[in-house]
Amino acid sequence: MSASMKHELRQFPAARSGAQTWYLLVICLVAATGGLLFGFDTAVISGTVGLFRAEFELSAARAGWVASSALVGCMAGALVAGTLSDRFGRKKALLLSAACFTVSAIGCALAHTADSLVVARLLGGVGIGIASILSPMYIAEVSPPAVRGRLVALQQLAIVLGILAAYFSNSLILGMQLSDGTKWRWMFGAGAVPALVFLGLLIPVPESPRWLIQKGALDAARAVLAQIAGAAEADLETARIAQAIAAESGSFSELLKPGLRRALWVGVALAVLTQVTGINAIMYYAPEIFKQAGSSVTRAFNDTVWIGLTNLVFTVVSMALVDRCGRRLLLLWGASAMGISLGLIGLAFHLHASGLGLLVLVMAYVGSFSVSMGVVGWVVISEIYPTRTRGRAMAVAVVALWGACYLVSQTFLVLVDHLGSATTFWCYGVLCVVAVLFVCFAVPETRGRSLEEIERMWLDHEAANRKVP
Repeated sequence: MSASMKHELRQFPAARSGAQTWYLLVICLVAATGGLLFGFDTAVISGTVGLFRAEFELSAARAGWVASSALVGCMAGALVAGTLSDRFGRKKALLLSAACFTVSAIGCALAHTADSLVVARLLGGVGIGIASILSPMYIAEVSPPAVRGRLVALQQLAIVLGILAAYFSNSLILGMQLSDGTKWRWMFGAGAVPALVFLGLLIPVPESPRWLIQKGALDAARAVLAQIAGAAEADLETARIAQAIAAESGSFSELLKPGLRRALWVGVALAVLTQVTGINAIMYYAPEIFKQAGSSVTRAFNDTVWIGLTNLVFTVVSMALVDRCGRRLLLLWGASAMGISLGLIGLAFHLHASGLGLLVLVMAYVGSFSVSMGVVGWVVISEIYPTRTRGRAMAVAVVALWGACYLVSQTFLVLVDHLGSATTFWCYGVLCVVAVLFVCFAVPETRGRSLEEIERMWLDHEAANRKVP
């Protein structure tokens, strides 16, 4: 944790003592571990496709389904995560996510048919979908406004670390003296280790105080808040949260009411824009992109490592900036830089350029995404909804996100075949322009506001609009 974050945590009234500061950080780190599994499971497929395709003698379409089946599971997991968390609690739903990860990793390692591998991948996708909602949601609900952005950003940092861990693990196992059939099973099976660690670490973590208050467990909520903020602040915060929850209906229809309806579509649109601006075209197909530009296979894979490192570095940069610069500024500057980078990448393909220049442009795009959409998108989605319906609302937004992710991953190669690489990247660049305009006119600044203040902001905005003739 940076010195500035420690300072701000201690200065904020809800987290004065060093012990309370570290307690808050620890429970947020545990929740963010779901992101590490998210990243690992997403990236591990890159080293296994060729191996299991050869063993099972799969067609290209069949191999693609095995690889992308996890995304279908992601949509299913995200769809049920909100309802599960609103009914049973954030912690229990995260435990279910950890269990899905564990069983999936073991199931993939033991799979002896393509169908059984698909079933295991689908289950892992369900775990990803649940964690993609509940990890940032839990962190947002226990964090003080002054540092909530950076604490929620731990989720994205963990995702990036999980991706790097998967690449490293795959490379290590590929170098072992094992048969190809054993190698890809060990690649998948390695994911069971962090999954079991996540499962064990979750057990002592407290339930979200906001969910406890929603269920009427005021004493339990006050006890959690006292550990995070101190006894005096816990009483005040409990009263504030209870007052906000009392004004909510708690049903999904709450999101369709004036004011909050706007919050719903802002979250959904932002989630979709984080994906259709092309990030997973780069992340999933980077080696193919560099090979199409003329790089050797070895050079293409080495360049991909630099992309992963860029993703990590700029995720850390975003964590340092999100609570200082604000959400809107990072989104506006980041999406603008993404659009410029994509325009230049398209130009590089149009001019048949390759080598270091193309790598630098791709790294610029990935860095711009990581410092803006990659971190800030998740932060905004996790904090703009009312407490009682946050689970359901985030489910809608994240299902839309995974749907957009699936769309990009399935259409990228088709677009390249029909339009060419240059035009494909220019299309993503145009969508970055759309993202800039959307953020400029629709996304509010939420830096430094409590979750209850953000909810009131939507209602006040709607009331002001009704007064305009």
